[in-house]
Amino acid sequence: MKETIEIRWHGRAGQGVVTAASTLADVLSSEKDLHVQAFPEFGAEKRGAPVLAFNRISKKPIRSHSQVYYPDIVIVTDPSLLGTVDVTSGAKDDAIFIMNTTFDISLVRNRLSLGDKKIYSLDAYTIASDELGRAIPNVPMVAALVKVTELMDLKKFKEKIKVSLGKKLRREVVEMNMKTIDRAFKEVKEG
Repeated sequence: MKETIEIRWHGRAGQGVVTAASTLADVLSSEKDLHVQAFPEFGAEKRGAPVLAFNRISKKPIRSHSQVYYPDIVIVTDPSLLGTVDVTSGAKDDAIFIMNTTFDISLVRNRLSLGDKKIYSLDAYTIASDELGRAIPNVPMVAALVKVTELMDLKKFKEKIKVSLGKKLRREVVEMNMKTIDRAFKEVKEG
């Protein structure tokens, strides 16, 4: 892991993007020698409006509290944003992109002029719909991020996220989310 990883989440209000960033921070905050931040950027958006959320993960204390302008990782939770928001803005040369999409990744790569940057994709809407009954992509996207970055193994991640989700959700909903995590770990693929 780099000394500091900066993540920018792109999504739409109501999809749990802010919750995804804070859940990731909650899960990672108990890791020894790891410092984590999560924060949103939004105003009075209505459901469906584009929103941003951010994470910083560092081996040293985090002093910066500004928006992430030059992300190491860009996560896009809604494929309809690809034509309306510049998700590549400021992305570092070696940035990783993780996208919720069923689009052909080579077409996405060309449309966004990503060159040889790493792109990972999964159909988080279908995963969430199948397992939760609602197309809320946040937990599958967090799982995909953990998988591709190898921040922790599946077993440890599931233990920690179970505790995190259990703070807000009923036990049966937490269990349904465990299934979305298993599927995301299996279904995320590099494009």
